[in-house]
Amino acid sequence: MAETLFWTPLLVVLLAGLGDTEAQQTTLHPLVGRVFVHTLDHETFLSLPEHVAVPPAVHITYHAHLQGHPDLPRWLRYTQRSPHHPGFLYGSATPEDRGLQVIEVTAYNRDSFDTTRQRLVLEIGDPEGPLLPYQAEFLVRSHDAEEVLPSTPASRFLSALGGLWEPGELQLLNVTSALDRGGRVPLPIEGRKEGVYIKVGSASPFSTCLKMVASPDSHARCAQGQPPLLSCYDTLAPHFRVDWCNVTLSWPLPCSWGPLCPASHFLRQP
Repeated sequence: MAETLFWTPLLVVLLAGLGDTEAQQTTLHPLVGRVFVHTLDHETFLSLPEHVAVPPAVHITYHAHLQGHPDLPRWLRYTQRSPHHPGFLYGSATPEDRGLQVIEVTAYNRDSFDTTRQRLVLEIGDPEGPLLPYQAEFLVRSHDAEEVLPSTPASRFLSALGGLWEPGELQLLNVTSALDRGGRVPLPIEGRKEGVYIKVGSASPFSTCLKMVASPDSHARCAQGQPPLLSCYDTLAPHFRVDWCNVTLSWPLPCSWGPLCPASHFLRQP
C-alpha cells in the first residue's frame, strides 16, 4: 500500500506533463558516413520536477517521421524494446542526404493516452578529419541493435576491436539490426538475440589477423562447417560474440583519377 501511495503523486505529475503541447525543437548535426544515434528518453517528453526519476509504471511509445512524409528517410531507423525502455533513432546518412531534414516525433502515454511532440532539425554535413578508407563490418550475434546504440557499449566494442587492428583511431560508421538484413526473429528463449551488424572505419590498415579471417580460404572453411582462420586472440570475447564467418572488409584500390574514381572501384570487398 505504501508503494502505491508513493507513486500516486508522481503519476499525477506525469499525466499533466505529457499533454498535447506545442512541439519542442532540437537541432542535431549528423555526419555523412558516420553513425547517428539519438535517444528518445521518457524524461525528455515528461515535464518532471528536477531530480525526479520516471517511475517504472509509465508506458510511453514513440512515432517518428520525416516532416511532410509518413515515414522516416531511408537512412534513418527507429527502434524501442518496450514501452518501459527508451526509443532510438539511428542510422548513417549518405551524401545524397546532405542538408536539412526535419523529423517529427510524437510520444504516446499508453496509460493516460496523452501525447507530446518534438521536432528534430537535422543539419547533415560532412565529417572533418582524415578519410576512413579501411572499413570492416561484423555480425555480433550476442546483442540486439538497441543494446549497442548507447555510447558505453559502442565505446567498449571499439576499444576491444582495437586489439585486432593496426594502431589508429576507430570510428563507428553504422549499426544495422540483423532483422533488416533478412535475419530471423529469435525464439522467445532467454538469451536469444536478433543480432546486429556493426560497421567500423579507420585510416589505419587492417591487421594480418583481420585480412586472414576475411580471406577466401577462411570463407571456404566456413562454408564447409569448419572454424574460420582466426589467427589472433579474440579480444571481443566474451562481451561480444562475433560471427567470424560473417566479416566483410573494404579498402582502397589504386586509382589515378583522384576524386573522380568511381565508388565501385574505390572500395573492394574480398
